[in-house]
Amino acid sequence: MKALVITGDKHFGPGHPRYELQKSVVERLEVVYWSKGSIWSALPTGHFDVVTVQDPFWRGLFALWAARRLKARFNVQIHTDLAAQSLLRHILAQIVLRHADSVRVVSEKIKAQVIAAGVYTKISILPVFVDFQKFHSVVRQPHLPLTILWIGRFEKEKDPLRAISVLEEVRKEGINAKLVMIGTGSMQQDVIKKANNLPIIEILGWQDPRIHLDTADVVLCTSWHESWGASIVEALAAGIPVVAPDVGIAREAGAIVVSRNELAQAVIKALQSNANGELKLKLLTREEWGRAWKDSLI
Repeated sequence: MKALVITGDKHFGPGHPRYELQKSVVERLEVVYWSKGSIWSALPTGHFDVVTVQDPFWRGLFALWAARRLKARFNVQIHTDLAAQSLLRHILAQIVLRHADSVRVVSEKIKAQVIAAGVYTKISILPVFVDFQKFHSVVRQPHLPLTILWIGRFEKEKDPLRAISVLEEVRKEGINAKLVMIGTGSMQQDVIKKANNLPIIEILGWQDPRIHLDTADVVLCTSWHESWGASIVEALAAGIPVVAPDVGIAREAGAIVVSRNELAQAVIKALQSNANGELKLKLLTREEWGRAWKDSLI
């Protein structure tokens, strides 16, 4: 199989782990970068069996044109929550998806959204590849105080300030707990300002979350929406309970899913019960994932 990928990720190419994984299962894999604001990008020469695109919006329209130009099958990959998109992006997604020969989604939740959009082509569910072995090897260490771990970008859609409010409610219950926040973003100064009143908050910037999972008692997600939720899956694979709203893969993965105004109470309960997390998803090996990805293109 010869595949052309239309992507908005500048780093997706030789040397990128996901590129190398996908390249290993096809005869030829070429990449075209199409960024926000692009009108046209040059296409590689030669025959392609399939053109696959990493979202169904403006980039999806360009990929649809490319597939028709190259006389190739058209595949759409969806990693984002369609319900969280604007009306214009909803319309674009419907146009693109209804012309797709096959669709790959990362969760049952997104599959239901695609079907609701009136798409009846082949839909494959294939979560994002996770090297789960390195998370299964995490061994929880004794520590005090109890630790709430938050991972994400400091942006409005991730609602990092809510994590600090949750910690405040937890400590009002007399629980000796701290909050560790891994991430950066445009709201960083707002986070730091609110955290100044609570010295038991550590703001660490971007780091490998794996090095903090062995001393985490619960991972807290406060996002308004998630495209998937890698940190949720990684924490559960490590045996750490996750408290989250019903976003992304949270419910399917095995997180403790509650409404946003119940996050603090759910965290309190998890801390008091010394709960463990359990991943309900079946994670694939590298080889299994590669074969499943190739099958999803057909």
